[in-house]
Amino acid sequence: MGTILIVDDTLFMRTLLKNILFSGGHTIAGEAANGEEAVAKYKELKPDLVTMDVVMPKVNGIEALKTIKQLDPAARVVMCTAVGQEQMVKLAIKSGAKGYIVKPFQAPKVLEEIKNVLAS
Repeated sequence: MGTILIVDDTLFMRTLLKNILFSGGHTIAGEAANGEEAVAKYKELKPDLVTMDVVMPKVNGIEALKTIKQLDPAARVVMCTAVGQEQMVKLAIKSGAKGYIVKPFQAPKVLEEIKNVLAS
């Protein structure tokens, strides 16, 4: 099980993801509401894994991912994307994301993806 930073601009999605991850035995290191906060929290908390929404205000998930990977090339980031954002997922993987989960979240799929990425 790992410590996880949850990044999403909507409180509802952060809470939903937090509940799923808690149920899987993970620890929530912290939360961020945009990419700018995500980078600051990553530096501060050094989580095992980050779940990163793609579309956010200020700094989007792809830009935050790139910055985090520059700070820590070994960072594990799993992108959270809505159905129909395949191009964004491809860009995120090319930019260093280790995986992705699709909204609306399905607990078994979320936990499986997180487990796989933490094991890699």
